[in-house]
Amino acid sequence: MAIKNRFAVTMGDVFPHGAYVVSEVEPVRDFDKSSAGRPVQQTDKDSGLPVWSVSVLDADPEARRADKTVVVKIAATHQPVPPEAAAGLPFRPVEFDGLTVTPYVAENGGRPRVAYSFRASGMRAPGNHGAKPVPHKANQDAA
Repeated sequence: MAIKNRFAVTMGDVFPHGAYVVSEVEPVRDFDKSSAGRPVQQTDKDSGLPVWSVSVLDADPEARRADKTVVVKIAATHQPVPPEAAAGLPFRPVEFDGLTVTPYVAENGGRPRVAYSFRASGMRAPGNHGAKPVPHKANQDAA
């Protein structure tokens, strides 16, 4: 079969009305390798890069309440930095590069449902299709 675990999607496929950052970017904890008092950051199985997560608001007005906020995991050497806030908006609009989705079956009160896990290779401000992704925190500290 040509489709393995993850498959590529576009921003328009997943967030046709746009997406907004609603949390800080945080390291994803590897629960198998971590111990009490010694957290270990998860690494991407394909690239070996550290994995970060950010919560995103789906701007689709018809999205169900439970589906309004999703987590996107980003594999990157350094902590990604979200785009700057847009004037007049309470949240920061965002687009993801290298977006992939993995469907899986989740239990919801004993009722199975299809859920989705999202991964990306980077994030940037909307409309900057030719621009480089938002610099990582380490690059900003050097400036």
